[in-house]
Amino acid sequence: MLQFFRVRLIITFCCLAIGAAQADTIYLKNGARIIADSVRETNGHVEYTIGDNSYAISASLVAKIESGPGETPATPAASEAPPPDREQMPSGTDLTSRVIREGHINAAALREVELESVPERSAAAYFIAAQFAEKHQDLQQAAHYLQTALGFMPANGILLENYGAVLIRLGRIPEGLSYAQQAVHASPQSSEAFAQLGYAYYKSDRNRDAIAAWKKSLQLHPSDTVQAWIERAERETKTENEFRQQESAHFVLRYEGSRATEGLRNQVLEVLEAQYRILTNDLGASPRNIYVSLYSDQEFFDVTQAPAWSAALNDGKIRIPVSGMSAITPELARVLRHELTHSFVRQIAHNNVPQWLNEGLAQVEEGKTTGPVGVRLAALYASGNQIPLSRLEGPFVSFSGPEASVAYAESLVAAEYLRSQYGMTEIARFLERLGAGESAESALRATIHTGYAGFEAEISGYLKKNYAP
Repeated sequence: MLQFFRVRLIITFCCLAIGAAQADTIYLKNGARIIADSVRETNGHVEYTIGDNSYAISASLVAKIESGPGETPATPAASEAPPPDREQMPSGTDLTSRVIREGHINAAALREVELESVPERSAAAYFIAAQFAEKHQDLQQAAHYLQTALGFMPANGILLENYGAVLIRLGRIPEGLSYAQQAVHASPQSSEAFAQLGYAYYKSDRNRDAIAAWKKSLQLHPSDTVQAWIERAERETKTENEFRQQESAHFVLRYEGSRATEGLRNQVLEVLEAQYRILTNDLGASPRNIYVSLYSDQEFFDVTQAPAWSAALNDGKIRIPVSGMSAITPELARVLRHELTHSFVRQIAHNNVPQWLNEGLAQVEEGKTTGPVGVRLAALYASGNQIPLSRLEGPFVSFSGPEASVAYAESLVAAEYLRSQYGMTEIARFLERLGAGESAESALRATIHTGYAGFEAEISGYLKKNYAP
């Protein structure tokens, strides 16, 4: 996600310690939150202000509102909301302890279980292995184990459901949808199977089918998560009901005809396709059918429920507000390049990517450089007061505005240094290792042969050489 408050980077850069300001926090049912200067409820809506701007959302989306000291809105990860929970197969502790030994999958034990010639037990063993692999972000291996398990129990709804979900996480959407459909056929009373089917439809850009599947899931079992997904899809469907569609080689562009001129649409696709070629060359990935929606400002916030300072969002689909634009601007081109980078990172590393790398790469690809803040960064690293990169692995949501500004600056210099010293080939290898389930520390050691401490020392030297007085 690209945020407006980053333009205040230079002003707030050295203000890491600030007192909490009085604020109201709106907690949404989908798990997100909005920190506002003031909030009031009226006529079924929650109206809130941030700075000089006012916004409104439906009260049905709000879980609670709390008043009191708060922080400046911080930076959420540019990632999509998690899919619904899945059903688990009964296995037993004895089988689990055989398959998982000393923190690893015991391949010999899997073969031994197969030799016992009990299909249900063999399927359960491979399911345990698949769960372990998925937990450690090795999705390719998880898919392999689930496919093997299905060889023993091809009509098992839980296996079908989980295999479909893993395929979707791998970006193999049509295959994932097929298995999700088979899962509900095999388990017609499973709320989880219908929840996953809805998710598969949503990822296939079939919102109406997704809503129908999710409503069936709710009939079988109540779920706040599924209800939030329904509300999200309904907002999107209502807003995009009259949208038209334009396609290019790799993108599906949605727009409201009277607001997005032909010139603007063509230029958006030209920028995206040009950046697609650059990223494919740099990272080796090639995502397919990337959905892009152009909104008015109000439509953007209605659909995404994003913080009021957001300039764009990539939640699996790229969503851009373009109010008042008839032609692409340098700022919009930059936003498009930034958000598309997140799509490539997700394709390669799935959700196992440190936020500093995700946001750092996106900033590098949009064309930002450390130059404007290099002197301040050099001083920060020289004093040892930088935020450790290990603290920047997760979302920046816990940071105050000034801290988040520093987090973005440190992310930028880390990615800039990686590219300048090691090249995009090593960054691609880094992402591939993350996608295979390695930790960021381990992937760093395997690619640039140093861990976080050594890497930060190298960054400090780079800043001293280029920006110290």
